[in-house]
Amino acid sequence: MRHGMVNRKLGRTSAHRNALFRNQLSSLVDRERIITTLPKAKELRPQIERLITIGRTDNVHNRRQVFRVLGDETLVAKVFDTLGPRFAERPGGYTRIIKIGPRRGDSAETAIIEFVGYEPKIEEKPEEPVKGKKAAPKKEAEPAEDEQESAEEETPKKKKAPAKKKKAAEPEEKPKKKAPSKKKK
Repeated sequence: MRHGMVNRKLGRTSAHRNALFRNQLSSLVDRERIITTLPKAKELRPQIERLITIGRTDNVHNRRQVFRVLGDETLVAKVFDTLGPRFAERPGGYTRIIKIGPRRGDSAETAIIEFVGYEPKIEEKPEEPVKGKKAAPKKEAEPAEDEQESAEEETPKKKKAPAKKKKAAEPEEKPKKKAPSKKKK
């Protein structure tokens, strides 16, 4: 009978499984979004939800409980200073699991586990000037040359095809293999 068997073993020993989940919890608290397999994400969800619930009330006992799992003071501080207050009014359900399809190598079902309200950091790139248009001409006396230069920039230049390597007339000599030595009995 299968009574009381709630957690997945994931093909690991108990110590390996605990280390795996501690590492994934640390990564999730640090980055707020990780990609893993679907069974691991489903097993990770209750553990991170428990940590966030503990992180909603800040006291020494709760900090020690979270430190016992995460093992890093900066992550503990993030749980109590950032994540706990963010979800203070929310009655559970702090994470979401998004299926992203099979992994290429072994076709294991993968998923993203992230905190609700997660927004990725978008880095704004400086806008590059459009080719062909210049901000201001360098000299007023030479506008015809500027127009010719911009016309040349707009037309794509053809690159020469790389020259094919010619085979050497004489093949390189390969080192000779040593004859196996006879063993004395």
